[in-house]
Amino acid sequence: MDSLPLLVLVVGLALAFDYVNGFHDTANAVATVVSTGVLPGRTAVLLAAVCNFAGAFLSLRVADTIAKGIADPASVTQVVVVAALVGAIAWNLFTWYFGIPSSSSHALVGGIVGAVWCHRTMGGDPSASALWELISSEGVVKTLKALVLSPLVGMLGGFTLMVILTWLVLPLRPTTVNKSFRVLQLGSAGYMAIAHGANDAQKAMGIIFMALGAYAAAHGEAGPAEVPDWVIVSCATAMALGTAAGGWRIMKTMGQRIIKLRPINGFAAEMAGATTILVAAWQGAPVSTTHVIASSIMGVGASKRVSAVRWGVARSMVTAWILTIPVSAAVAAGVYALSRLAL
Repeated sequence: MDSLPLLVLVVGLALAFDYVNGFHDTANAVATVVSTGVLPGRTAVLLAAVCNFAGAFLSLRVADTIAKGIADPASVTQVVVVAALVGAIAWNLFTWYFGIPSSSSHALVGGIVGAVWCHRTMGGDPSASALWELISSEGVVKTLKALVLSPLVGMLGGFTLMVILTWLVLPLRPTTVNKSFRVLQLGSAGYMAIAHGANDAQKAMGIIFMALGAYAAAHGEAGPAEVPDWVIVSCATAMALGTAAGGWRIMKTMGQRIIKLRPINGFAAEMAGATTILVAAWQGAPVSTTHVIASSIMGVGASKRVSAVRWGVARSMVTAWILTIPVSAAVAAGVYALSRLAL
């Protein structure tokens, strides 16, 4: 259960998760720049891919949270990591198919919680105490706080920045405003893509680091002290390739169905969202770029008038956000139980 072929499988699944994360969350960085007509879809996606790759090298604090903050690394096996990844990937593909913006980050956290809980329960630990220990862990608490706070900060940031920009451009002609912000939005879209890479690419790095530690422990060796360079490069590349593949279903929801965007709106949403995500990454908090940019877009829309936001779409997003952790945890627990019985 802790063989080298299984480790290779874990690394492959982690990179697959990163790839799926990339095309699932492409919309986060480029939906606004595409919907406002600043860039054609393919060009915008390639811009996001390059910036995602660069952003993956900015910090490793989120990777540390995933690898060490949720469960005791000594109690994690490679089968646990496989089950966690399958649970997260299954939820990502389900929501992508139906065009529902959801959180890859929280899907992975849910997968880890479900798989570790099932591992401990089948190993003889009381299920209630094992579950509470996981839910109250530093990594999960930090994730849940970010789950609540980051969308609120993104919405408030989008609202505030849009109000400020509206007052600043009042003396200017509408055509001048549109031309200026079409140029500025190129920078804000790149900034958003860098932020996405800085936070989301770290999750796969953390899961591979966790698997390397489990493999080393099973063979009586010391695991790596920090994330190896090959892991960073591999995860950055996988996310960039996934981003280049594009997530057009969710892009339509993010860019068209929440509010009707103009270049100035897209710029405000991207700047507010990207800043929120980068601050969270600096704190080591795994946040959902989907949550944050969607909330920033809503904040921008609400600055015009509350009715400008299509709140029905927002309700469907909130439903998906609430279900992400428990559903991915349940799938991961089921996968672990079946794998344990089979092996």
